[in-house]
Amino acid sequence: MTTEVILHYRPYENDPTQLPKIAEKAIQDFPTRPLLRFIPWFPHDGPRLPLKPKRSPPGISEEAAEDVRQYLAISEHSIKSQSYDCTVDLLEFQPNLKRKKHLIQSHTLNEQTNSGSLEKQAEKEKRHKKRSWSVSSLPSSNCTENVFPLSKKLQDNLKALNLHSFHRARWTIDHTICNNQTLEDIWAKLNRIIRHNELPSCNATIQRHLGQIWVFCDIMYCEYVGNLLKGRLALTGKINLFVHKYGVIFSM
Repeated sequence: MTTEVILHYRPYENDPTQLPKIAEKAIQDFPTRPLLRFIPWFPHDGPRLPLKPKRSPPGISEEAAEDVRQYLAISEHSIKSQSYDCTVDLLEFQPNLKRKKHLIQSHTLNEQTNSGSLEKQAEKEKRHKKRSWSVSSLPSSNCTENVFPLSKKLQDNLKALNLHSFHRARWTIDHTICNNQTLEDIWAKLNRIIRHNELPSCNATIQRHLGQIWVFCDIMYCEYVGNLLKGRLALTGKINLFVHKYGVIFSM
């Protein structure tokens, strides 16, 4: 007697040393235990039934029985013709075409010679790597010492909106005020500033589809951050301070 075993495994479980062990374990006999002797709850007295139905069972005509037999035969045939593969509709067993394409491209690049044109292309790709977020660490003492009190106009806006000085807000840098610089150039400069921890409590993100850079900070540092952004990035226009649910509350 032969037993057919179909083993489905996930891509990260393809260890050839473990797969035979998993298959052997799957076809092991299940442990059995002897069943207790059945003792009916009613007195058994030969062929006589202890309970008798009040009505006779419904009868079924020969024509109806033939219809049932035909239906069962068709159902059994359709079940046998179906595929046993239970992974047909599971996404994790589908071939990842994008990943394969990426691996093929990487393999092709590795086989190319180290010519000058290839080095320039690699340097260009590295320079335009699409990083979308930049986060600063805790504010340093050098930053907080130079933070001035908020202007009266901004203080009045905060009082009118009932906003706390630790509320988060964001400066919006639009591509139209970049002073003949590309948005990627501004983003690279901003990343260097944040990495050197010159912007207290700030994190930033670039929204390439909108042509904008968003710099988030606490309101208590917002004017200091705004002045530093305009000066260090050489911006030639107004930047707006946006607060969620309130819109633009300040500009400089």
